[in-house]
Amino acid sequence: MSSRLNPYLTFNGNARQAMEFYANVFGGNLALNTFGEFGATDSPDADRIMHAMLETDAGYTIMAGDVTSDMQFEPMAGCSVSLSGDDADLLRGYWDKLSAGGTITTPLQKQVWGDEFGMCVDKFGVSWMVNISQSQT
Repeated sequence: MSSRLNPYLTFNGNARQAMEFYANVFGGNLALNTFGEFGATDSPDADRIMHAMLETDAGYTIMAGDVTSDMQFEPMAGCSVSLSGDDADLLRGYWDKLSAGGTITTPLQKQVWGDEFGMCVDKFGVSWMVNISQSQT
């Protein structure tokens, strides 16, 4: 396998729900493993997600996990997950699903550089940017 770069998101006990949400948004195959499955069966964190990986048909990979109950949770800050391309219908569909129940910080609309662009924070606190490239004719 060649190397790849993909986001690894951290959650505070709701990684399962978040990753199931992303599987609904993007499709693909979702694998979830709990701390209990890796030997922490008597832990209060046994049902928390130690590692999750979503691999989509579009070639995206999103990984995630929960912090343990004895760790301090630090919400995502200063970073966004960015989606870009020229498949407007596909990207608008992702936008609609990601922004539903979340907060739109920049509406998805035509920008001064000519592309459609929007920013939102989804209902799990993850910041997303969507850029739909406009063909230059």
